Amino acid sequence: MKAVEVRELVKDYGSFRAVKGISFDVNEGEVFGLIGPNGAGKTTVLRTIATLLQITSGSIAIFGHELPRQAGEVRKIISYLPEEAGAYKNLTGKEYLDFVARFFGEREALQNMVRKGAEIGNLGERMNDKVDTYSKGMTRRLLVGRALMVEPRLAILDEPTSGLDVVNAQEVRRIINNSVEAGTTVLLSSHNMLEVEFLCHRIALIDDGRIVASGTIPELKREYDAANIEEAFVKAIQ
Repeated sequence: MKAVEVRELVKDYGSFRAVKGISFDVNEGEVFGLIGPNGAGKTTVLRTIATLLQITSGSIAIFGHELPRQAGEVRKIISYLPEEAGAYKNLTGKEYLDFVARFFGEREALQNMVRKGAEIGNLGERMNDKVDTYSKGMTRRLLVGRALMVEPRLAILDEPTSGLDVVNAQEVRRIINNSVEAGTTVLLSSHNMLEVEFLCHRIALIDDGRIVASGTIPELKREYDAANIEEAFVKAIQ
């Protein structure tokens, strides 16, 4: 089954067209990347798939559920982590996970969900400290734990390692890979080309609201006679 099917998606903000008729599929069980510079339309696409924005025209289906008609069903099986997501600073990490879990699980499932979030975040005893004492990397790991502890069929991650140092970025990538091995499909955006090569099974290169190329990393490097995906992207948009 296709996890995501996007067909001729258009998204307008008033008279500005941010997404200009793009189409792509995400296979179940893969990490698919939307790759491009800031302002290319990546976040708009992710927010639309996450049911936070209305489609101007075109169609989206998530595991066979059509948007916007079946948005309620889609929200039950996805999790979305925005680039600028934050956590409640006056709560401890454990309290924050417990608060979020109550929106997703029945009472008997809450403890397991929170335990899973804590394991994913890998904060150890710091889970009992307030979030406002966390470093940026710790906070991001907590947020990734929050997004993945609900075991979504589709995790939508916008710039999951944005602003992180090498050690924390590597840890977040490990968390994502473990989640995929456990059965979650991941759709992510990034402008970090090294991260893309580490994580993604397939990618779509997006520029100015249009997909300019798509395929596996080796396919795109061959197509554009490029040493790496960054060079392939530059050649694609030129």
